[in-house]
Amino acid sequence: MSEQAASPSAPRRRSFLMALPLMVFAALAALFWLRLGDGDPSRIPSALIGHPAPQITLPALAGLNDEGKEVPGLDPAVFKGKVTLVNVWASWCIPCHDEAPLLTELRKDRRLQMVGINYKDTPDNARRFLGRYGNPFAVVGVDGNGRAGIEWGVYGVPETFVVGRDGTIAYKLVGPIMPENIDTVLRPQIEKALQAGS
Repeated sequence: MSEQAASPSAPRRRSFLMALPLMVFAALAALFWLRLGDGDPSRIPSALIGHPAPQITLPALAGLNDEGKEVPGLDPAVFKGKVTLVNVWASWCIPCHDEAPLLTELRKDRRLQMVGINYKDTPDNARRFLGRYGNPFAVVGVDGNGRAGIEWGVYGVPETFVVGRDGTIAYKLVGPIMPENIDTVLRPQIEKALQAGS
């Protein structure tokens, strides 16, 4: 009699043990989602905000010219004395194609210096990309192996940083610049950085 009473609970226990990993995964996924707030990846905090921009030198994108002059690579000294928008991009990045016209629009603000970091791309594809949309950058550094992306704390492309006149990172936008966030988020952060250094 006791063997018959024990046997119905054994399959239930086995089912519970088989479902346990799924329940643990679901709990961890829920916790992760809650830690992100509303699930907006652009709200992921950056440990670099308030710290100096990485002191990493990057080579120029070979063959890239702007009005007959070769566009220089990234030298960290470029950040001193100017408010700078640093955009990490690649030709293979689909959202980068969407944000390209908005970067061209931002270049019109002469108070702002535009720096591009071309991430894990081929020179030909990168030049074609800039030829298609126009080059908004005064400086383009090539991060062929992703080392600079690690130094900048890049989660994925595109990402955009506002660097103040003192060379410190003031803001980080994860994801593409879009019509929905350029005026409500990015431009106010740029203005804040411009006012801070004046």
